[in-house]
Amino acid sequence: MKPILIDFPEEFYTKRLFIRKPMPGDGKSVYDAMQASLPELKLWMSWALNEQTEQDVEANMRNAHAKFLTREDLRFHLFNRETGGFIGSSGLHRINWDVPKFEIGYWIDSRLSGKGYMTEATEAITEFAFTELKAKRVEIRCDQVNSKSRAIPERLGFTLEGILKNDSLSVDGVDLRDTCIYAKIKRKTRPF
Repeated sequence: MKPILIDFPEEFYTKRLFIRKPMPGDGKSVYDAMQASLPELKLWMSWALNEQTEQDVEANMRNAHAKFLTREDLRFHLFNRETGGFIGSSGLHRINWDVPKFEIGYWIDSRLSGKGYMTEATEAITEFAFTELKAKRVEIRCDQVNSKSRAIPERLGFTLEGILKNDSLSVDGVDLRDTCIYAKIKRKTRPF
């Protein structure tokens, strides 16, 4: 089946979160969270180094919405269930529908960091991938020195499958970095 024809829920809930696909109009909330979080985001996210206007971010939201519909990339926005406030962004990226396998990425509004929201979201998105998308593999890749990012897969029981030495450059392009690869897999149900 072609990925564009795969139907699955476009929103779901956890105890504290409302998780849904990006929508036109999300730009302002995302922009505000990005601006408040730039000092931390610039350490790990290359896109945070580029100056962006609120209109740039809104255009990105509309592009992400379109990619969600075509199943090229499944970004999710995280909102507080009680207040409706934007918390952060996560999603299933670098998709291989043939396996199927996905990579989870994430960032949080720094003002809300340390409250367990991203761990809760990552656990729910992992379950969503296995249950709704029939994933056989879900990965989280992160810089070895990004202790906050590494803590999430470690808390959730992902296996550290390896560390790729000198795999990338730091966001500023100055230093070589190592990449940790964490994964959860669905065991094969039949021998090959």
